[in-house]
Amino acid sequence: MKLLGHDGVAKEQGDIGFIGRAMHRREDDALLRGQGRFVDDLAPQGALHMAVFRAPVASARIEMLDVDDARAAPGVAAVFTADDLGVMPAAGVNRLIEGAPLKPMVVLAQGRVAAAGQPVAVVVAESRAAAEEAAEQIMLDTEPDVPADSCHRVAEWQTGQAGEEATQVAVTLSHPRVAPFAMEPRAALAVPEGEALTVWLSTQTPHRARDDLQRMLGLAAGALRVVAPDVGGAFGGKASIYPEDVLCAFAALRLGRAVSWRATRGEDFLAATHGRGARSDAELALDGEGRITRLTARHEFAMGYWMPYSAYAPVSNAGRILPGPYIAASVDIAVDVRLSDAPAINIYRGAGRPEAAMLIERAMDKAARAAGLDPFEIRRRNIIPASAFPYHSPTGETFDSGDYAELLDKLEAASDYAALRQRQAERRAAGEVVGLGLALYIEPCGRGWETAKLTLLPDGRFRALTGASAQGQGRETAFAQLLADELGTEPAQIEVGEGDSAALDNGIGALASRSTAIGASAMLRAARALRERVQGLMGGNAFPGWQAAAKSLAAQLPLTVEETYTAQAEAWASGAVLAEMAIDRDTGAARVEGITWVDDAGRVLNPMLVEGQLMGGMAQGLGAALMERLVIDGDGQLLTGSLMDYAVPRAADMPARLRLEKIATDTDANEFGAKGVGEAGCIGIPAAILNAAQDALSPFTERDLALPLTSERLWRAMNDLEDTP
Repeated sequence: MKLLGHDGVAKEQGDIGFIGRAMHRREDDALLRGQGRFVDDLAPQGALHMAVFRAPVASARIEMLDVDDARAAPGVAAVFTADDLGVMPAAGVNRLIEGAPLKPMVVLAQGRVAAAGQPVAVVVAESRAAAEEAAEQIMLDTEPDVPADSCHRVAEWQTGQAGEEATQVAVTLSHPRVAPFAMEPRAALAVPEGEALTVWLSTQTPHRARDDLQRMLGLAAGALRVVAPDVGGAFGGKASIYPEDVLCAFAALRLGRAVSWRATRGEDFLAATHGRGARSDAELALDGEGRITRLTARHEFAMGYWMPYSAYAPVSNAGRILPGPYIAASVDIAVDVRLSDAPAINIYRGAGRPEAAMLIERAMDKAARAAGLDPFEIRRRNIIPASAFPYHSPTGETFDSGDYAELLDKLEAASDYAALRQRQAERRAAGEVVGLGLALYIEPCGRGWETAKLTLLPDGRFRALTGASAQGQGRETAFAQLLADELGTEPAQIEVGEGDSAALDNGIGALASRSTAIGASAMLRAARALRERVQGLMGGNAFPGWQAAAKSLAAQLPLTVEETYTAQAEAWASGAVLAEMAIDRDTGAARVEGITWVDDAGRVLNPMLVEGQLMGGMAQGLGAALMERLVIDGDGQLLTGSLMDYAVPRAADMPARLRLEKIATDTDANEFGAKGVGEAGCIGIPAAILNAAQDALSPFTERDLALPLTSERLWRAMNDLEDTP
């Protein structure tokens, strides 16, 4: 079969340089020049197209499902329901917490629909339009059912002994559901090749997708290849397989033809996984010196009607991170999960870290006000000192390294904090509503294993493959730079690729801020192993350079080494943020005037790419704090199903001033010495913005603000009016 590229030129299916990225590294601006190859661009000749019929209601029994008219519609090749699928093995769920309840993915509803948007049937037709028109002819009758709703305590920690309590404060936070809004919606293309199958997915985890699909479809080992070509963003929303991925592959196998599917933007709002959705409460007590004697904290996470693979990552992180970068004499921390008839919750950039950071940072600011301390001062009195690392936390975690005092010192100096406070007093005296918000955060990252494959080619160039996939992070550029430094050559001599399960047998993918820490460590080991192997083949002679080595060993090339690197420990990044906010007195409209940010990501591979990750995370963190919210009404209907109703940050929403500073504390948690950075903006920025808003409104109210900080919500708080739900 031939596939059409974006330029309309037919390409051979097996041409990895075209289909995937496993053997090809393009220039950084290729995507900007329109040369990207996304799943929906592959346009196979003669492919069928799939449309999904979704449940229009939640919590209902299926009384009748009639697909006859759809099957008879023009151009329809097949209509599949749950009866056609039979019994499939369950997709994987990473429990992470022993004893936690599991609700694996439901591919097609059978007997009952749990949530609006749940797939009930699929239509496969000769064109996308024909499939969509036929799907509209499916008839579904339902009767309301009792919603499935249950709450489970999944983790708790109780340590230490509380002492004197001179000051006590309580905090309640509610994190609305948010959309992991990527530029490219989810997409799948499945092409059968005899009894084998190749599936192109817009995914963060191609190898995990391969394993799940292979098991669920009953395919023999090696019969399924998954390729992630260019992926237009993910943010956790593409970390697990979806029902549509399984259905697309199933249809291709059943019909013996290529099948293509792409979600609409509305489908992604409705049926893709959501992020956040937690409620958090805390009580914080201080002694007379302003030191923490007790932290009591509770998180309750929404889980929805099914669980993707990484559903428990936010649950685990939010609990184990507390009490954050601080020492507490005693802690009582518990985490609950609520299973319900609602869309699934999964990891979203930060995955539990923002929930933990916002809870403890809001409590610290509230305690500072109650104790008459400056926000910087209360943190300095309670932070873990640099001399205490490695530090063993009350929840059993080991923090490898950090210097939180230096973070605070550098932030205070870089922001000119004293001058900002003086200016704030002057502006308040003139009638302005302005505030400053501080947040100190820690970020677990770089845990587990990753793979690398490095080949010396006959012409002296190198081909490198990584199991750490990419969705726009610049992975190919960074790893080419790393290998060039280690091998003593130029980046142009190295092809870096990822995303093809046929080219590299195993890998984890891109999630949890781990790709540089673990992926780069695997690459380092592969480079060193290749050098040692080449030197061994040359009899231990002085290394003559790669071109000469390739010429000398021509008969034995290409020469390949593979490495699987497992980190000996987890790295803990950290940072500190100061946000400056102004709120319009008449309308409640908030403006983030400035952000000063100091981050500790350990060893940095490419400063420009790190800055891009920080700025992108900042934008998403700002969106979560100020505007993003998915609203589901009492009947289970999504009220924010388009960009008419769901706000995402625009260029005009960005702060007028952004100061980025860094420190770097060494870590031996991984070979490369890196810590995570990709999620930092979603962790520290929202907490700082919330504290800035609370500070700005302190002359009017002391009540806890709810997220997002919309203009109506802030206006109501200023005017002592009840908040809207």
